[in-house]
Amino acid sequence: MENLVILSLARNNISSLAGLEAVGGTLEQLWMSYNDLQQLKELAELPKLKILYITHNRIRSWDEVARIAAHGSLQEVSFRGNPLVEDLEEDEDYFAKMIPCLPNLRKLDGEPIVRIEGEV
Repeated sequence: MENLVILSLARNNISSLAGLEAVGGTLEQLWMSYNDLQQLKELAELPKLKILYITHNRIRSWDEVARIAAHGSLQEVSFRGNPLVEDLEEDEDYFAKMIPCLPNLRKLDGEPIVRIEGEV
C-alpha cells in the first residue's frame, strides 16, 4: 500500500478517517461518499490529496470545510448531501459560500470553478 494513489471506501459506514496516515505520502484521491463521517481532521495526514469525494456523510460544521481549505493541493471536492449543505436556507447559495472557503478548488460537485482574475 505504500504506492496507493486512489482509495475508494464509499458505502462502508465509516465514521473516521483515522489510519490513513499510512498512505499519506502517496494518496491523491479519496472517495468516501455514503459513509458516517462527521469530521475531517485526519485530512491533515494526506498532504498530496487532490480529489475528495465526500458526498452524503454527516458533516454539519463549516469548521470541517476550513480543514479542507487548509489543504493547498486539493483541486476537486464533492460535498453535496451533507447536512451543512442541506441545511442552508433557500436563499443561500451553496457554491457562493463554498468557493471563497476553498481558493485552490478547480471543481466543486463536478462543476468547474470559473474565477475572474482578481477575485478570491
